[in-house]
Amino acid sequence: MLGEFDLIARYFAPLASGAEGALGLTDDAALFSVQAGREGVVTMDTLVSGVHFLANNAPEDIAAKLLGVNLSDLAAMGALPQGYTLSIAIDSTIDESWLEGFTLGLEVVGREYGIALLGGDTVRTPGPLTLTATAFGTIETGRALRRKGGSAGDIVCVSGTIGDAALGLLAIQGGLQGISDKAAQYLAQRYSRPTPRVALGSRLVGVASAVVDISDGLVGDLGHICECSDIGMEINVESIPLSDGAKEALDLNPTLVQSVLSGGDDYELAFTVPENLMDLLKEVSKKAGVMVTDIGRTVEGAGSGRVSVFDDGKPVDVAIAGYRHF
Repeated sequence: MLGEFDLIARYFAPLASGAEGALGLTDDAALFSVQAGREGVVTMDTLVSGVHFLANNAPEDIAAKLLGVNLSDLAAMGALPQGYTLSIAIDSTIDESWLEGFTLGLEVVGREYGIALLGGDTVRTPGPLTLTATAFGTIETGRALRRKGGSAGDIVCVSGTIGDAALGLLAIQGGLQGISDKAAQYLAQRYSRPTPRVALGSRLVGVASAVVDISDGLVGDLGHICECSDIGMEINVESIPLSDGAKEALDLNPTLVQSVLSGGDDYELAFTVPENLMDLLKEVSKKAGVMVTDIGRTVEGAGSGRVSVFDDGKPVDVAIAGYRHF
């Protein structure tokens, strides 16, 4: 394995090309500026092998997930991404072949979303492999989307399809018996490589009243909006958008609806919209090229701070409200 500075020069410095403030990764810090009338948005996520990804996941997929979860946080605030920093704690399982795949994955995602590496740190660890990225974005001053802002009577919406990642992890672990190879591969890909909804998030500014990204599970993350906005929600299972792969899995085992409701890692956006702006939301969805689905309403009163789930009008108990780190 190369020494620290040779490793940075070979694998990570190329990811900083085009980012003037990165200074070629030759200094201990980077420079960045924010345009007048805009403010910075910053987020950080850490992925640990065996916790947030599988040790045998392709390094390209791990890189895509690392940046994807951070970009999803920026999308949930309506921000446009500007760059990122990276901290990588390498264990004995990592060799130069792995690093080549990992940095290729970073390059591909960076090119897609127009962001470059600004700096970071590389260290050795006895394990497990631990990766941390900090992503920077900007938004018009005072316009950031928040979890706080929803009101009773708003429409509850989600982007994309829900539950794919949780079902994908089950597929990888051999827990979806009878499902087709095509469906299993699709769901596994959705777990391994989330698609941050950056184009949609930036267009939700002025349309959505409250937004969260679905990282810890649909019901759990909607609960964050409820708590911050002091409202309740009523959502309908039959309205939740499902991929063909998820439908196939649920047809074989209807109890997997619990994974759809509480499983994490989808990194879709969940948000509330005033009813009078729903036509505008349709235009926004079309421009972003992202499907948006109405799955319920916000309520007030005794249900404040709580997400109630119904299936054909009947209450559904959610076994686990969402993933908890501690």
